[in-house]
Amino acid sequence: MRFSSPAHRYPAARLALGLLLIGLALLGACRASGPATPARTVAAFFNKYEKRPGFHTTEWSASLLQRLALVKAANLFGGNDLTQAITGVRAARALTFAPTSTRALDLSQQGLLSEATGLLQAERYTPLSAATSSGGNYNSVVRMSGDKVSELVATGTLPNAADSFVLVQVEGNFTRAQAEALAKVLPQVVQQTGQ
Repeated sequence: MRFSSPAHRYPAARLALGLLLIGLALLGACRASGPATPARTVAAFFNKYEKRPGFHTTEWSASLLQRLALVKAANLFGGNDLTQAITGVRAARALTFAPTSTRALDLSQQGLLSEATGLLQAERYTPLSAATSSGGNYNSVVRMSGDKVSELVATGTLPNAADSFVLVQVEGNFTRAQAEALAKVLPQVVQQTGQ
């Protein structure tokens, strides 16, 4: 009695399986060699990009934020929320990017904003309403525990800089109203600190 193996009985299925495995291997290689593995946290995003060409990181002290923001607070409705938000800041930093080379421009076009937006969605930050000011449009999200905000993260662009990118992270202890007041002045703070 002669037995035939399944591979001999189904040559088309064997070929399709082989092509599928090759395709998956190539897809994995492309993913690994692309713009790099996406960052999974805001801290990892800063670490990934802060030393690359075109990127600049600025750490802000609470006293700098207070000097810049309190001047603006007098002109804003609800200036008290902003003043209280400033006193609740523990740490603040901004990562700005403006392409300085063709390679840096390629990085921008590969999706810095998409990567940042994806990580913020994956980490389940809560969106704030879009904060618009004369300094530009930023999309702001917060990390909340109950009714308290422990972190505000904003993404946007630099005014008058094509293909630019901004990521701002502010850690502290705020109410939602205080975080919203702070989000409104972030574009101006970025501009006033020379970015």
